[in-house]
Amino acid sequence: MEAFKSLKGIVAPLDAVNVDTDQIIPKQFLKRIERTGYADVLFYDWRYTDDGNTPDPSFEMNAERYKGAAILLTKDNFGCGSSREHAPWALLDYGIRAILAPSFADIFYSNCFNNGILPVVLPRETIDALFTAVRGSDAYALEVDLPAQTITKPDGDSITFEIDAFLKERLLNGWDMIGLTLRHEDKIAAYEAANGIKTP
Repeated sequence: MEAFKSLKGIVAPLDAVNVDTDQIIPKQFLKRIERTGYADVLFYDWRYTDDGNTPDPSFEMNAERYKGAAILLTKDNFGCGSSREHAPWALLDYGIRAILAPSFADIFYSNCFNNGILPVVLPRETIDALFTAVRGSDAYALEVDLPAQTITKPDGDSITFEIDAFLKERLLNGWDMIGLTLRHEDKIAAYEAANGIKTP
C-alpha cells in the first residue's frame, strides 16, 4: 500500500448525504477481485446518462474544472451501506487520496485506511464553507499534511483535524493488514522454525 504523508490536489464536490457503497460502485462491477480498473465506473449511475456511456452534464463532478481531482469533498455518512472494499478501490483508482466529510460510515472509514486513503472528519460548517470556496474558484486545491494534521487553503489559512494515532501511523508507513502482519515477520519465522513448519 502506498504511504500517505502529504497531498496537494484539486477538490471535487459531491453534494450528497448518505452516499452508500452501491452508489460509489454499483453491484454489477463487483465480479473482479483486482484492485484496479474501476475508475470509469465510480459513481456510475450518477456520472452517465441512461446509455451508460455518455457523461451526464448535470453531475457536478463531471465538470472539466474538477478533472484530475485528488480530494473529494462530500457530506454526512459517506460510505454507508454494504462493506464492499471495492468502494475505496474505485475511489483510489479514480485518483482520490483524501476525502473530507462531516462523518463516515464506520466500515468504509476503516477500509480507507486499508487502502491508503485519508478520510478526514471536519465540522459541518467547515465543510459547507469549503463547498462555497470550491464552487467559487476554478481548480480549487488544498494541501493536506498528515504529520501536521493540517489542511492548507489557497489563501494560506489552515484547518486542523483529528485522527487516531494508530491509524495515522498506518497511513504514514503504508501498512495495510498484510503490512501490519509483516512487522512481525522475524517472530513468525522464529515460530515456524521452532515448530518445524515449512513455508512454500
